[in-house]
Amino acid sequence: MVMRAWMFQTTDGWVAAACSDAGLTNLTFPEENESVCARLLVDILDQNGCVNHPPQPGDDMEHLETALNEYFSGYRKTLDFAVDWSIYTPFQRDVLKVVREIPYGTLLTYGQVAAIAGYPRAARAAGGALRANRVPLVIPCHRVVQRDGSPGGFGGRPWIKIRLLALEGLKPGSAGRYVFNANA
Repeated sequence: MVMRAWMFQTTDGWVAAACSDAGLTNLTFPEENESVCARLLVDILDQNGCVNHPPQPGDDMEHLETALNEYFSGYRKTLDFAVDWSIYTPFQRDVLKVVREIPYGTLLTYGQVAAIAGYPRAARAAGGALRANRVPLVIPCHRVVQRDGSPGGFGGRPWIKIRLLALEGLKPGSAGRYVFNANA
């Protein structure tokens, strides 16, 4: 199976992506600095044994850059690109497939995600599965918050989660907590 990776500039910053024949394996959050993104790309190339090769016309990933630009501009609500699910454990796949279906502008808690995935007592483990998400935005883990409505740590970069939620029209209340659909 040929793995390929590339980087490109979006309206929100530089992004690195990688895919196999089955779908995306990596997607970074936008970085302001091209050299930071280039280092992430080198890490992806090294981790996956990829070749540095952008999508060609007719490739499934050909429109990824356009789709991300439309998302960051508020014109696109879904990023329906294939994901290579083989890079995840069965539990991670179950959780991440639930997260992939969370609609734009909607929040669920880690406990809700775990329950929907069939693991009603595994909220913490669901958080671990979200930490393993290598294709954020396509699998929108930013739409999952803690039970009390706080955003959570988001890999030490909670400002990215807050910015993405604001892009989707979700703003925390005065206590910094989000209101989510408790009936989901």
